[in-house]
Amino acid sequence: MGKKAVHFGAGNIGRGFVAEFLHNSGYEVVFCDVMDSIIDQLQNNKSYKVIQVGAEGNTETTISNYRALNSKTHEADVIKEITTADIVTCSVGPNILKFIAPVIAKGVDSRPNDATPIAIIACENAIGATDSLAEYIKHEDNTPGHRLEDHHERARFANSAIDRIVPAQEADAGLNVKLEKFYEWVVDRTPFQDHEPPSIEGIKWVDDLFPYIERKLFTVNTGHAAAAYHGYFHKKTTVYDALQDPAILEEVRKALGETSTLIVGKHGIETQEQKNYVEKIIVRIGNPHLEDAVERVGRAPLRKLSRKERFICPAAELAEEGKPFDALLDAAEMAFRFQNVEGDEESAELATIMKDNSPEEVVKKVCGLTEDDKIFSSVVEVVKKVQADA
Repeated sequence: MGKKAVHFGAGNIGRGFVAEFLHNSGYEVVFCDVMDSIIDQLQNNKSYKVIQVGAEGNTETTISNYRALNSKTHEADVIKEITTADIVTCSVGPNILKFIAPVIAKGVDSRPNDATPIAIIACENAIGATDSLAEYIKHEDNTPGHRLEDHHERARFANSAIDRIVPAQEADAGLNVKLEKFYEWVVDRTPFQDHEPPSIEGIKWVDDLFPYIERKLFTVNTGHAAAAYHGYFHKKTTVYDALQDPAILEEVRKALGETSTLIVGKHGIETQEQKNYVEKIIVRIGNPHLEDAVERVGRAPLRKLSRKERFICPAAELAEEGKPFDALLDAAEMAFRFQNVEGDEESAELATIMKDNSPEEVVKKVCGLTEDDKIFSSVVEVVKKVQADA
């Protein structure tokens, strides 16, 4: 029997990033999603294209050898697939992990203990996403307590860091996905110490993932979001347009200068190496061939303003060390101003929170900070300013 991967989330990242790796590594991919339209398309088409865009030209990969299941209406079939799969991956968004956990838990629980444990890897833009998924799967609502003792014989959970820009797709793209040529997929090797990790071409297996996660989150995601929020405030259309404005480009550079201070000091990365990485990121997010609307990149401001995310997390750590974090606060201010944006529910929710709560309550609710955090009062002042302007 050939290798099989079950992937939750058949959106652009799932089809374009994760499935390409799995397909090129010889896996049959079983897509699981709750969107009838995308499942129907996958079931009715035997292949689609992934187009890699670079300054030197485009290349194409044809993805085939896949099936698709609606995990809402065909849960029993999904469980059966997990029972005989080699790997489960997902790209559903951090807030959706708790919803896919029950069906994965049932699939894992039905696996024989003498089989190779299934590898479970969450491919999300969040720190410790696989750990979060594992917590949901192992919760008593999903896995009986008496089944936890030998759970590791049926499943292994590995955190990962993914880095690839997948912009909004053209309206007539269908299943085809356009993304940048550059990619990085780094996965924790330590859960597989007693046997080989899954064979997936392109993955970089490491024993200490945390530096890679933070470097990516606090450089790529911080820079991309900072450009989008500053761009939105200054009425720019795309991230590319925003970075053509010298003032916005300088804001992004200053924010990444602050996160670089944290990354270099915390993880022992060479200063010049981080500087080169920052320059590469600025070129990538400003790629004119991957134009991305500032509204799309800035969507979900509540998540992006949260405690473990791209602005507040590094700023809070810098504050504790007595180091500058002004540019990160400026970017956070622009995120607080990202309210009532059409098509983005979180921006509407943010507007309501800002309207109905005191600055201190906003900072606690949105950012997860308390008065014990050195940065607390500084973020409160930012919120006061945004509320006053409203």
